[in-house]
Amino acid sequence: MKRIASFVMLLVLLASALAACGAATPATSTAPSTAAGGTQASVAASVAAATTAASAAASPLAAATTETMATATTDTTATTTAGTDGTAVAGTDGTAVAEENLPDVSALNLSGIRIGYQGPLSGPQAQFGTTGLNGAQLAVEQLGEQMGFQGVEIAQFDDQATETVGASNANTIAADQNIMCVVGHINSGVALAALPTYRDANLVMISPANTNPRVTEEFDGTAYRLVGRDDVQGVVAADFAVNELQAKNAYVLHDQTAYGEGLATVFRDTLEERGVTVAGFAGTQEQSVFDAVLTPIQAANPDVIFFGGIYSTVGPFIQQLRERGIEATVLGGDGLDSPDLTRLAGETAVGTNYVSVSGPASAYPQAAQFSEDYQSQFNAPAGYPAFQAYDAAKACLLAIANAATEANGKPTREQVEAAMEDVDTFQGVTGTVTFDEEGDRSPATYYVFEVVSGDPENWGQNTVAGTVEAEPPAE
Repeated sequence: MKRIASFVMLLVLLASALAACGAATPATSTAPSTAAGGTQASVAASVAAATTAASAAASPLAAATTETMATATTDTTATTTAGTDGTAVAGTDGTAVAEENLPDVSALNLSGIRIGYQGPLSGPQAQFGTTGLNGAQLAVEQLGEQMGFQGVEIAQFDDQATETVGASNANTIAADQNIMCVVGHINSGVALAALPTYRDANLVMISPANTNPRVTEEFDGTAYRLVGRDDVQGVVAADFAVNELQAKNAYVLHDQTAYGEGLATVFRDTLEERGVTVAGFAGTQEQSVFDAVLTPIQAANPDVIFFGGIYSTVGPFIQQLRERGIEATVLGGDGLDSPDLTRLAGETAVGTNYVSVSGPASAYPQAAQFSEDYQSQFNAPAGYPAFQAYDAAKACLLAIANAATEANGKPTREQVEAAMEDVDTFQGVTGTVTFDEEGDRSPATYYVFEVVSGDPENWGQNTVAGTVEAEPPAE
């Protein structure tokens, strides 16, 4: 097993300098203060040496580094809607990622090739799904043309963030022999339901958002991901709670999904290793009325409440939490990384912290051009997981192109699957993308954010406390 490397977020001097700028205290009484210039002023968090249990196995955080961030994330609102199985045909001239030596397949007959996309395109999580779809579509249009694909398409499938729907769609995708690769899913539980079908069909899936460790541990060779894992994200969140929020007593919730429960479990276990009292650990599928959940929380009087879930659930929860007068700081994972959190919770969301596997646009070397292209095409700001979906679609295109070159024509899925094993490093919107042997991104970066406004239009102003870069855990 890998040991966790101790490291400290070196922001003490920065905090001292910014204190003179006039820090404003968020509405939540226990949340960190925020400097007027957009940089969090009280940041002395560390991710210390520790071992965390996840998926019934110890998963230590490996050699990690931190750096200060004084930039804000981009808004992730997307207005595009999509059907269940429509197609989007390539054909624009712009490019978000300038890269030389892309494979050229223009001389090969590759007509009819499709890349599948699965995500929630309807329902309460449609914002995540459509943003990811837009990013993948932009990659297919721009890079498909550069690489000489003729008419390559995105085949869209709405999994509704529901496991049974995602699994059913996977059967339809597998039956279409022209679909050579899949970009998806947004929800880990849906991915885990669909992956047995993808594996049996030798169909590579590259996820822009799945963080549950099981995705790559159980389906290596089939599943790849552009983001980090819950067994690291949960450690980062726990250490932020201990070192920055000074938590002594925490209450941990999850939404009973593979994503939410896995993340919450790692958070709880890490807190207990740090000597913090965990007053409660509970799962709920409640979406609107949280009285039964809030009563034991109020009795426990915690410093911090961690909710492993999605913005569509956590937003109403926060609002009702504050209406009860509970002042504990709310902390969550990347499922909260959406302006819809503030659409649902309004000003009560101010002071909420979340760890995200996606950074601000300024963290990515090609994000400026990508954001401009995205805004121009979809009339909405780019955000999570559009950056990652662009890179996921690029990985698909590279694997298909390399397999086609080797086959001197249209490849089989088996050939694409084999070619994907060699697409281990490439330049993407999110920087240099490297996959390890299991398909995990290596290393991955984790960001700690604080919500600073109840206005969804100001989501891009959320401040970054710091970043943690870490290798995926090793068995």
